[in-house]
Amino acid sequence: MIRQGVSLKTYNSFGVVAKAALFAVEKSKEDLQLILKDERFRSAWILGGGSNTVFCDSPKQPIIHVDIAGIKIIEEDNDDVVINVGAGVNWHELVLWSLEQGFGGLENLSLIPGNVGAAPIQNIGAYGVELQDVFERCSFVYRNNQIIETFDKAACKFGYRDSIFKNELKNKVVITDVSLRLKKRNYKLNTSYGAIEQELLSNNISVPSPKDVSDAVINIRSTKLPDPKQLGNAGSFFKNPIVSKSQFQKLKTSFADIPHYTQPNGDYKIPAAWLIEQVGMKGIREGEVGTHKHHALVLVNYGNASGQDIKSFSLNVQEKVQNHFNILLQPEVNFCC
Repeated sequence: MIRQGVSLKTYNSFGVVAKAALFAVEKSKEDLQLILKDERFRSAWILGGGSNTVFCDSPKQPIIHVDIAGIKIIEEDNDDVVINVGAGVNWHELVLWSLEQGFGGLENLSLIPGNVGAAPIQNIGAYGVELQDVFERCSFVYRNNQIIETFDKAACKFGYRDSIFKNELKNKVVITDVSLRLKKRNYKLNTSYGAIEQELLSNNISVPSPKDVSDAVINIRSTKLPDPKQLGNAGSFFKNPIVSKSQFQKLKTSFADIPHYTQPNGDYKIPAAWLIEQVGMKGIREGEVGTHKHHALVLVNYGNASGQDIKSFSLNVQEKVQNHFNILLQPEVNFCC
């Protein structure tokens, strides 16, 4: 279904006012193939849950809203289950569904905003777990010829908040569904990252279930991150930068207390929130946009910020961090300008 002049305010978690000249909704692979045969939509902006998009103004590009539903079990044995999920399924609703079935693997990824189709693009992650840890394969449609293809984990070239879909296949394909391998028993729970362990202990839980870990993550995230329905935001706005060992050693000389996480290849991940806080940008408000008072990594719309306001503010944050630490923060969000 193709419509004209559609308001995008409810289609982006920042709540930015914008209007799509052409707007198409696809609810199946077949829908998508038909839409992509229309020359007007070959270079369309692909919109999922809108949690990772900032509309700078009313986009000139047509919009394709991916709304493929459905969760089904496609493989199962005594220990594992493989589920196939439509790209339009809300991510957190998928996590809750998996926990209701008694499946483990997604608990650390609770309350991440957005839809399933965006998960492989970003290789979403939180609290020591990434999508690639449970990923089996995903299917997508090529924009230019509408051919459907399926990639396994190796083909997706996952990295930190990165994949082939942000590089070689950027703007060339549209993801339609994702398959994940989850545990039915012998869960491999990760409680060592962040404040999960402390949250469990405060609730007198020494032998947690996947749901216990999910509840802990939800409690932690809820205290740090504002609800987009109440205060427009896109969650973490910037990636945590990864620096080389030599660069880290230089930083350590000047900033002895710099927090860090050693990476398998010897690089170091630095919390972007700490960098932003150190340059005095935590809780700062400029007009209708700012950083959240509880989490410097979260940019928020206080009500009437435009996409350009958000973009300008984010550039200011980047400039201050780069000037102070010689680190250029990279946005996680995508600007549709």
